[in-house]
Amino acid sequence: MRILPPTLAVITMAVAIYAGPASAQSMSVFGGWDEDSTSGYDRPTARAPQSAPKSNQYGGSFFGFNSGPGQPFPAIMEGGGRPIIAGRAPPIVPFATNEKPGTILIDNAKRRLYLVLDNAEAYEYPISVGRDGFTWTGTETVSRVADWPDWHPPAEMRQRDPRLPEKMYGGIKNPLGVKALFLGNTLYRIHGTNDPKTIGYAASSGCFRMMNEHVVHLAALVGEGTVVKVMNSIDEIEEAADRSWEAKPTALGAGGQRASRADQFYDDQADVWVAR
Repeated sequence: MRILPPTLAVITMAVAIYAGPASAQSMSVFGGWDEDSTSGYDRPTARAPQSAPKSNQYGGSFFGFNSGPGQPFPAIMEGGGRPIIAGRAPPIVPFATNEKPGTILIDNAKRRLYLVLDNAEAYEYPISVGRDGFTWTGTETVSRVADWPDWHPPAEMRQRDPRLPEKMYGGIKNPLGVKALFLGNTLYRIHGTNDPKTIGYAASSGCFRMMNEHVVHLAALVGEGTVVKVMNSIDEIEEAADRSWEAKPTALGAGGQRASRADQFYDDQADVWVAR
């Protein structure tokens, strides 16, 4: 399939989203199964064993909670404020496919999520995908959409890091971000993040992270029953549709040049891909 880069344009963000503290950023690959379960997602038991941190004998800060020497961290933590986050549309790109409009396609190799539109086009969202050993492929449907989902680190995770709470309420510091789209009855979701610097990287353990503004935009266009297809590479699947593609001019020239994103990174402030 041929995909052209969008015209470069700076789009003002409605709400500035900042990463949480360093300790929160290090936890952003984790999340909860749902608001009522203590099961974890991202298959945490498959990770290599990690040594637990030392006891809180000197005090410190974790997820913004300040603890004095010898004081335990709380079992339930607040997730921070819940600001109004306006959705922000990503670029629309030429996208020849046999899939129906409204289908979500995820390309693990390119680290992008596509929402198929009419007229051989699609919204192209930059995402984080599973790191080595944690990617997966298959077809699911959106089973639920949650606003400001709570986070329930599983017992195995809390054993490795006693600072983790049994529950963190939804909020801007919560690793799941502003929204979560649950995928069938699996342990995976498409969700926001408290660490936008990870977008565009293979950084998760199987879930798909988006900029908070982008997941708000996506959630407004889809709902329960939306088909989600996760592929290693969409190019391998869409060769037949590729033959019917019509080249369109772009900011980089005409004639159907194909964007190579291996040497580019996504600038979320400008909403464009930039050469490294």
